[in-house]
Parts: sequence; structure tokens; C-alpha cells
Amino acid sequence: MRLVKHVHACVSLEKDGRTLLVDPGSFTPDAAELLARADAVLVTHEHVDHLDVEAARTALDTRDGLVLYGPSGVTALLAGTRAADEGRVRTLTGGERVTVAGFDVEVVAGEHAPVHERIPVPPTLGYVVDGQVFHPGDSHLVPPSPVDTLLLPVSGPWVGIGAAIDHVLAVGPRRAVAVHDVMLSDVGRAALPNFLGEGGPTGTPLVVLDPGTALDV
Repeated sequence: MRLVKHVHACVSLEKDGRTLLVDPGSFTPDAAELLARADAVLVTHEHVDHLDVEAARTALDTRDGLVLYGPSGVTALLAGTRAADEGRVRTLTGGERVTVAGFDVEVVAGEHAPVHERIPVPPTLGYVVDGQVFHPGDSHLVPPSPVDTLLLPVSGPWVGIGAAIDHVLAVGPRRAVAVHDVMLSDVGRAALPNFLGEGGPTGTPLVVLDPGTALDV
């Protein structure tokens, strides 16, 4: 597979000429363009930085082959689209295994990491793709089986460096790739490997990619 990092939490996975897009949110400025090229979409939860609802509705209504998968909170936002009426907006639950655009996807259920007791947060899903790459959404979920690559959230109102270190240690991947990073400055992104890279407490390489950069996984 080829992994392409986009702005914030959005990534695409490419294999055999097909593209699986994950979390095209409103913090991703080219979300509409990415949706226009994707064969299928996975969304971890309904927060706007993970799902640009209007861009998704437009893509689903204008592209006959596009299928979007997510938890019930996501699919409810897309009710009334032609795609929903045609069964191309599909609700997933934890423990399912589905084939999406030629990719094997294992669904892991959990809760959004807490921000504050006064700020409600939705459930989230994590996705293990082809047994290799794990996108945990806004959570510190641990997949049921070892994975090669963890897409590691590194910034946001719910992310702490200590919790991120524990997340890597709990998952035990061969490497981590930084995502959920739009709130960091360039200096902050450059400093991440000091805490989360192989020279830090995790002992695990951390890859920090610029948007649009690809990585073979």
C-alpha cells in the first residue's frame, strides 16, 4: 500500500489503482478534491475536523460509485442524500470486518478521548486496514492484533504527550506516523520525534510527513 498524508487527520491509502480516503474533514482544505478521487471513504466520527459534511454530501450525490462508511453519528448526518437512499452510506460497528474498495478493514469501537467533563464527545471507530495500518480517530484505541503502522494523533484539545507515549507503547507498532497535527507550529512538529520518536520513551520511529507526502506501508 501507499499512504498519503493530507492536512490534519486525513490520509489516503492506495493499492491496485484504488484509493481509500480516511477522515476528510473541514480542516483539510482539499477535502472536496480528495473525495472526488476516492473510491471509498472511512470516517471515524462526526467532528468537523474529521468529516466535511457538505463536501461529503456533494461528492456522494454527484459520484455514483462512491461509498462512505462510518459510525451511526456520521451516517445520520448524511441521511437524505441520494447515496444514502441507494445504500452507499453504511453504518459500521465495532468488531465488523468489511471489504472496502478492495481493502480489508477491521473496525474497532471505542470512545473519543475526553477533553473536559463539560465538553461532550461522541463514540469513535478505529480502522485497521489490510492488517497493517491503524487509524484510531480521536482516541487512544488499541487494535486487537499487532499492526505495522500506527497513525498517531499528536495534537489537539484532547492530546497530551504523555498519553501519546502510552498509546504507542500499548499498540507496539513498528513505526508511528504523526496525524491530527494542524494545531502545531512548524517548530512543534519538528520537535515531536524528541518525545515520540525512537530516541524517546517509546523506542519507536516516528515519521512526520508534510501534507501530500507519500509513504510505502
